[in-house]
Amino acid sequence: MTPDELRELFLFADLTDEQLAWVAEHGSVEHYPAGTVVTAEGDPAVSFWVLLSGTEAMSRMVRGQTVETGRSDYRGGYTGAVSFYADDKDARYGGSVRAITDCSYLVLPAAEFGAQFRKWFPMATHLLAGLQMGRAMRESVIAPRERLLALGRLTAGLTHELNNPAAAASRATEALRERVAGMRHKLALLAGSDLDAVQLKRLTAFQEEIVSRMSTVEQLSPLQTADREDEISDWLDDHDILGRADLPAVFVAGGVTVADLDRLGSEVDIEFLASAVHWLGYTVETESLINEVCDATARISKLLDSAKQYSQLDRTPHQWIDVHDGLDSTLVMFNHLLHNGVKLVKEYDRSLSQVPAYPAELNQVWTNLIDNALDAMAGSGTLTVRTSLDGDLVLVEICDTGPGVPEELRQQIFEPFFTTKAVGEGTGLGLDVSWRIIVNRHDGDLRVVSKPGDTRFQVRLRRTEPVAAD
Repeated sequence: MTPDELRELFLFADLTDEQLAWVAEHGSVEHYPAGTVVTAEGDPAVSFWVLLSGTEAMSRMVRGQTVETGRSDYRGGYTGAVSFYADDKDARYGGSVRAITDCSYLVLPAAEFGAQFRKWFPMATHLLAGLQMGRAMRESVIAPRERLLALGRLTAGLTHELNNPAAAASRATEALRERVAGMRHKLALLAGSDLDAVQLKRLTAFQEEIVSRMSTVEQLSPLQTADREDEISDWLDDHDILGRADLPAVFVAGGVTVADLDRLGSEVDIEFLASAVHWLGYTVETESLINEVCDATARISKLLDSAKQYSQLDRTPHQWIDVHDGLDSTLVMFNHLLHNGVKLVKEYDRSLSQVPAYPAELNQVWTNLIDNALDAMAGSGTLTVRTSLDGDLVLVEICDTGPGVPEELRQQIFEPFFTTKAVGEGTGLGLDVSWRIIVNRHDGDLRVVSKPGDTRFQVRLRRTEPVAAD
């Protein structure tokens, strides 16, 4: 190409005559028929290509499949060794370029062009190199910190959630010790009295009947509870049974009625009735406390199972998964924030088939999106997690009722280091990491649809394994 022809391309429009002459001398025009591979991903980056005519397609390999990342017919658009100025002798093409139609290119040798460029524009070269190095260093430092901060938030939430059932189990165990001691004392009084073996046998049978019914106790309204406590209190007063003001509440909670107490009175002699009633009270309390301990430890076990599911420590990196398992385990990690002013709504399509995925990485995406949604709502609103089928893809939506993402920011939010949070509150890598996990690792799609009061981050995942390219 002549210097005048080169000057028509925006890349070279402001070069001097001497510089244009160098490009004209060292550049060559090459033609590629439709369907030809111009550059192959991973090959040594030896040339800088400027499109002169035709339409080209750019692509990258994702888990063995060729994924087209864009097309261009813009005259002057460039590809190939785009970092030629960096003097990196080990540089490789970051993607492939294929001619869709017959294409013509101006081709410049990357090494020679880079050396000349550094002479022509030393300050620009230093700035570009510094920018590239600085970005790489920031990402190498901040990306792990972003993951650590997320882990810290989730650990704090999990610790908070574990603390409640652990404290409940501790309180119940301490109370259980006292009740068992009281039950032993009353049993000793009964056994040391003149209560005959027949009455003792009836009493223990009655005790077992009451205990067996406690798992199916009717749920009462506050008014019903108060009425039954008054009835039992009157019965205790009528039979001169004193010593524990909490017995009516204990009996009602355990499903014991006045009719049950009348039966108890018919099973033992009147002089043993008070001890028998107190013994029954301790029995009911003991069973209730045991149930409370079981519930608390079961909740702890469930939380630990969710943490295990979230971390995926016992699972292979890539496999077929149900997306709902990861969503639920991630929500458990945020459970301490899903109270008070935030309402959680799950709209799951449980009929969805499993998807091939890296489950731990998907959980990182769910973490980032849910965390952003909660931040956007600032403690008040509705978080909706929805799954559905979108054509041949599984659609997962994380929705919030926050102020929304302005239209001019919707493309920028997926760029690394871009954040709308105050200085020190965000690194700007959460959505960038999520985009790379979904698009690059799962051959999926991540986008945002937003208006005030309704922001939806939409993740689309394939339901089939990608077919390996030839």
